[in-house]
Amino acid sequence: MPSNLPQAHATVLERVRNAVASDTRFSALLIGGSYIHGGLDEHSDLDFVIIVNDESYADVMATRLAFASALPDFITAFTGEHVGEPRLLICLYGPPLLHVDLKFVLMSDLDHQIERRAVLFARDRAEIEARIQAGDVAWPNLPSEWFEARAWIWLHYAATKLARGELYEAIGMLGFFREQVLGPLFYRRAGKNQRGVRRLEALRLDEHGKLAATMAQHDASSVRKAIEACIDIYLDLRSDDPLLQPTKAMPGLLHDLIRHAAAQSRVDPQ
Repeated sequence: MPSNLPQAHATVLERVRNAVASDTRFSALLIGGSYIHGGLDEHSDLDFVIIVNDESYADVMATRLAFASALPDFITAFTGEHVGEPRLLICLYGPPLLHVDLKFVLMSDLDHQIERRAVLFARDRAEIEARIQAGDVAWPNLPSEWFEARAWIWLHYAATKLARGELYEAIGMLGFFREQVLGPLFYRRAGKNQRGVRRLEALRLDEHGKLAATMAQHDASSVRKAIEACIDIYLDLRSDDPLLQPTKAMPGLLHDLIRHAAAQSRVDPQ
């Protein structure tokens, strides 16, 4: 256990470890995220992976909320379908408030991992550690084509909302675009695994502060400038892959639409 682990995190970690160890349906408890990568502080999540015995998996998935809620200071939880991970249970404990992820997997899932997690408990530690070391490890980084196929459609969506005067909707899309496109490409430029916009400031990945220009106010002119900034930043980041085939007529057609959208916006600039 790291010596700098906050007390609240240490307490919850020990509770989860004891609960897993006392439940014969489970064979091991692993932990990943900032616990193993560094940078864990009082605001960090705890990212647990619980290895479930094959014959108990259906029962565990049906009763996992009961497992989580039996831990002290449970507040609420929901499953992770929205992030494409139905095995995940996202929990909140407190006070003090602490976000805890509990992912329930099979031993065979260790054959393909996004990171090599630390073992907190195992009925057969040697077996678990050997399986972790033998498994393939690959972060789910996305290729240039993935971003190119989506960037112009998402920015077109923002421009149409600007044209309608739906500025909150346009601003929401700009935040989504930062998270899904610009942030990951800043990570790629730095030679790091893509992680949205997480810790961009701390890692100084946007060293010139370009992303600030994509933060729009509730004002048509501000939204227009933010969309245009997204285009410019994306084109700059896209250039890191000179082999990518650009989308035809973009960004020219989008610039035309943005100019028209700004003129037609039903919300007057302040």
